[in-house]
Amino acid sequence: MKLFAVLSAAVFGGALLAGTASAQEVQERTIRWGHLNNTDHPVSFGVQKFAEILLAKSGGKLKVREFASSQLGNELQQQSALRGGTQEMLSASTTSLATVIPEFGLLDFPFIVSTTDQADALVQGAFGKAMIDVLPQRGLVGLGYWGLGFRNVTNSKHPIVKLEDFSGLKLRVIPNPVYLESFSAFKANPIPMAFGELYTALETRTVDGQENPYTVILSNKFFEVQKFVSATNHTFTENIIIVSKIFWDKLSPAEQKMMQEAYNESRAYQKEQTRLQTEKALSELQAKGMTYNAVAPEELERMRKAAQPVVDKISAALKPDTVKLFNAELDRVRKEVK
Repeated sequence: MKLFAVLSAAVFGGALLAGTASAQEVQERTIRWGHLNNTDHPVSFGVQKFAEILLAKSGGKLKVREFASSQLGNELQQQSALRGGTQEMLSASTTSLATVIPEFGLLDFPFIVSTTDQADALVQGAFGKAMIDVLPQRGLVGLGYWGLGFRNVTNSKHPIVKLEDFSGLKLRVIPNPVYLESFSAFKANPIPMAFGELYTALETRTVDGQENPYTVILSNKFFEVQKFVSATNHTFTENIIIVSKIFWDKLSPAEQKMMQEAYNESRAYQKEQTRLQTEKALSELQAKGMTYNAVAPEELERMRKAAQPVVDKISAALKPDTVKLFNAELDRVRKEVK
């Protein structure tokens, strides 16, 4: 009996220790997640779904606090905050990440994919994974990608029906070489500008137009200050879900696993929301008075050819192995995915 009591005490003590260790694996944390979009945008819907999943997985301990609408600054400012450890998460366009890892700019090349599924397959494949693998060298950890949708041009002057319609238009573009040089090749006058300044610039006619997915155009009420929306579908914008490496390294393996799983389980929902909201947004933009036009395939091909020298120039300045992988993956996606 005495031996049994000793053994029982040992087992009970071990169970308590194990219970304590398990509790220590998941601590009470508040994760500040910033992004540029409003709370009626599919990115925000994705953040909310991620937060819901993570809260359940962690027993209520890992909480996400969303900072939408550029509350924590523009994407470059928020990237800097993540690298410095003063912000935990950010869903940013891969375009803005090209400032720290230029090869992300490959995803901005115009007219490389023609469907949402092709865009998704490109980032979910070997190229997308290779880019995520580089992020820790820049103080960031990538959980994966969300799609924002194809970008389309709006302006206050006239519809974009053919390549020549770009001529002389002052268009706000993301401060990124691919966008600046591509729209210069179209003979537009591209003006780099932070997103938070855009509505006022459109309202005061500092710029004639801009380019963004339909959901962004609607959510930010650009229909109030723009007349024409043209389906150029020139690039597909990807968001990448990134975490501060300083913060990530403080997490236990169990917490890191929960974070990755929350992304994995929220991805399909966010993708579906992007699809649904894109269709809805275009209808609403027309209902609110914007004049919509499709662009003929032959004109899109003319635009693609006009931008090809830009693609060649920028590709030549990037890491050859990464460019080779990108092109191989692009060929695979075009053949395998409709």
